[in-house]
Amino acid sequence: MKLSILFLDALSSDHSELTSRARESNPTMKNILIIDDDRDLCFLMKSYLNNNGFNCYEASNKSKAFEVLASNEIDLVLCDLNLKKEDGKDILVSIREEQPSLPVIIITGYSNVRTAVEVIRLGAIDYLLKPLIPAEVVFIINKRIAEILVNPQKSNAQSDAQELPAPKPIEEGKYVFSPGKFFQDVLRQIDLVAPTDYSVIIYGESGSGKEAFAQEIHKRSKRKNKPFLAIDCGALSKELSASILFGHEKGAFTGAIGQKKGSFELAEGGTVFLDEIGNLPYDIQVSLLRVMQERKTRRVGGTTDIPIDVRIIVASNKRLWDAAKQGQFREDLYHRFNEFAIDVLPLRERRSDIIFYADHFLQQSNRELNKTVKAFSEEAMAALMNYPWPGNLRELRNLVKRSVLITQSDEISIHILPADILFHSNVGAEAVATPSFVLADGDSGPLPEEDFKKIMDTLKMTGFNKKKTGKILNMNSKTLNEKIKEYSKQNGFKLEF
Repeated sequence: MKLSILFLDALSSDHSELTSRARESNPTMKNILIIDDDRDLCFLMKSYLNNNGFNCYEASNKSKAFEVLASNEIDLVLCDLNLKKEDGKDILVSIREEQPSLPVIIITGYSNVRTAVEVIRLGAIDYLLKPLIPAEVVFIINKRIAEILVNPQKSNAQSDAQELPAPKPIEEGKYVFSPGKFFQDVLRQIDLVAPTDYSVIIYGESGSGKEAFAQEIHKRSKRKNKPFLAIDCGALSKELSASILFGHEKGAFTGAIGQKKGSFELAEGGTVFLDEIGNLPYDIQVSLLRVMQERKTRRVGGTTDIPIDVRIIVASNKRLWDAAKQGQFREDLYHRFNEFAIDVLPLRERRSDIIFYADHFLQQSNRELNKTVKAFSEEAMAALMNYPWPGNLRELRNLVKRSVLITQSDEISIHILPADILFHSNVGAEAVATPSFVLADGDSGPLPEEDFKKIMDTLKMTGFNKKKTGKILNMNSKTLNEKIKEYSKQNGFKLEF
């Protein structure tokens, strides 16, 4: 049911006069214009933003929006992409033409994410995805206004948008960067540091794409035509670490049947990427410090120093300074590496990228599996959006590949998703439990076949775990058993597990 309450005087002169007085008494108050023909949404957003220190105006179309802009000092615009009678893109373009320094944030549903990327290029400073999370709306608004206060030149979103790189693969399509704000910011940092020979520390959780950024630093550097070697320090033993990094001479240890060059020699003129550097054995860190200081390496069992010219990029899922304070990492080595640092946000903190990469991995999986799955259902995408993704992009890629493999239709439904996704996602759990039928404790009467199918699908999804199944379907184990027995009795068979 639509809300019937509207602030019909929102654009009145009395309101403007009150706003002017409030702004004089509180110069930091920001005026927000909401352009949306969904009255319910406008009402809720206005109420929430007003309670969080903003003054809000609303407009349901382009004409009314420009009336507000002409008579009020607006600091930021929230504009829905899909109005019933008008295109939010057209309104955005008009605002850019009339007031190029006015920041605009687009509101869109997940199914329009490609269009959202397009409007970013047209000059929107950011976009918000439905369903809107009130705290996120306030956070994004405050963040964008703060950025403009610090750097007024950046209020012209069009100049930023033109710098935004298109989604593009590197290393023959192995990596693809989202066109979202996070990647835009990181790639600007890479543009600054890539031409130098600075050592770089990349911080980020496992699976968040640290190697992709290391590759991009190399690709944009003067060393781009030289080797790039990536080494996972977490997978190396003490003995293997020394051999892989520094090489060895024949007979240096049991099994050393010949001479072998180390990574620093092999990457001469290029870049060595040491992933999870915090796991490198402590005594190997001593040898690595010597490489950093003297730009020389010595093979295990060797007596001759070998000059090297390599750039070293390291990555860690924990802060190296904290590890140094705990005696787990050499402090002097940390200071050698810490010439420049980049933080890779976990996937759960850049929600729009979940959509971009889910779609990218879906298309990739279609090609690999020769399938034609078109999209995720709205319920499935909502579940992905609310899952915390502890494994980040790596986990998302594996989930999408699995989903494409097992789905038998052109859409991935929420029933295809693993139980873990649903248990961490209220939206996902509700979507499974949202009844077109009734599944609740105390129900009686015949159990329709589709209800039983829903129970069985959920049981399969949870590995026939009754407790987890009951949690998703909002019923206790006793009721679940009764439902199964009831259906079995109706159809003349006995089901036990």
